[in-house]
Amino acid sequence: MNQTTEMLSRARSAFVGLALGDALGAPAEFLTSGEITSRYGRLDDIVGGGWLRLKPGEVTDDTQMSLCIARATVAAGGWSLTGIADSFAAWLRSKPVDVGETCRRGIRRYMLKGELEAPFNQWDAGNGAVMRMLPTALFCLGDATLLEQCALSQARLTHNHPLSDAACITFGRLIHLALLGFSKNRLKREVDTLIQSHPSFSFDHYRGLATGYVVDTLQTVFHHFFISRSFEECVVGTVNQGGDADTTGAIAGALAGAYYGEAELPKRWLKKMDRRLVAELERLAEDLVKLSPLFSQDKEVVGKLQVVQK
Repeated sequence: MNQTTEMLSRARSAFVGLALGDALGAPAEFLTSGEITSRYGRLDDIVGGGWLRLKPGEVTDDTQMSLCIARATVAAGGWSLTGIADSFAAWLRSKPVDVGETCRRGIRRYMLKGELEAPFNQWDAGNGAVMRMLPTALFCLGDATLLEQCALSQARLTHNHPLSDAACITFGRLIHLALLGFSKNRLKREVDTLIQSHPSFSFDHYRGLATGYVVDTLQTVFHHFFISRSFEECVVGTVNQGGDADTTGAIAGALAGAYYGEAELPKRWLKKMDRRLVAELERLAEDLVKLSPLFSQDKEVVGKLQVVQK
C-alpha cells in the first residue's frame, strides 16, 4: 500500500471509527461506570437501547453534526461556514434524536439572527465543538494555519470558549499526525503542548470523569488512547467510563481509527451499522482529503507526504 492509499484508508477509518464509537457509547450515556458494569458487564458490542432507545448501530448528534460539516464542505468544494450553518439548521429542523443545549442555542441564533459566531460564554466549555472536528481536520490536511482558522470558525458557531478552541485545534493536529503515520510518542508530544498551555487537560492522574465538560472528555480519550494497543481496546475502555459516552466514544473512535487503520475496525461492530451510512462516511472522508491542501496544491502527493513527515 503506497502512502497516498494508506492515508485515504486511515481517513475512511477515522470517519467510520467516529460512528462506531458513537453507536457503541450511546447506550451508556449518563450512566456511571458502575451502572454500566451492573447492566452490561463490559460494554464491548453495539447493542442499542439506552435513554434514547436507539436501534443497534443507530448514531447520535456526534456523527450527525460531523456529517453536516462534511456534506456542506464537499458540496461547496471548499470551506463554507454559511453552508455548514445552513446544514446544521436543516438538521435541527429535522428534529434529531438528540441535540446538546449549547449546540441548539447556537444553531437557533444563526437561524433567527444570521449570526455565525456565538458570543463568549464562560459556561460553553462543553465538548460539542470538538466532537464534530474530524471533517474539518480531513479538509485542512497539510495546512496548519488553515486548520486553526477552520477549527475556530466551526467551533464558534455554537461554542466560544478558550478550552473548546484549544481542544478543537489539538484534536485536529492529532488527526493529521495519525493520518500521516506518526507514532504515539509524537502524538503525545502534541498533547503535552496543549497541557503546557492549558494544564487542566493533564491526564497523568486520570480521575475517571467523562462528563460533557471538554476537559473531562479529552482526559478520558487521551487516557485510553495512550494506554491501549488496539482500536477496540481504546474505544471500549473509553465508553465504559460512562458519562457522555457517545461523545467520548466518537472522539476516541475517530482518533483511534486514524491511528490504527481500517483493518482494526471490529467486523462484528460494522455488521451492526447501516451500510449506506458507512458507505457515505467512507466517500466523504476521501472527498474531504482530496479537497485538502496536501492534495490540491500538488499532484505529486507522495512526494509532498514525505516532506510533511520529516
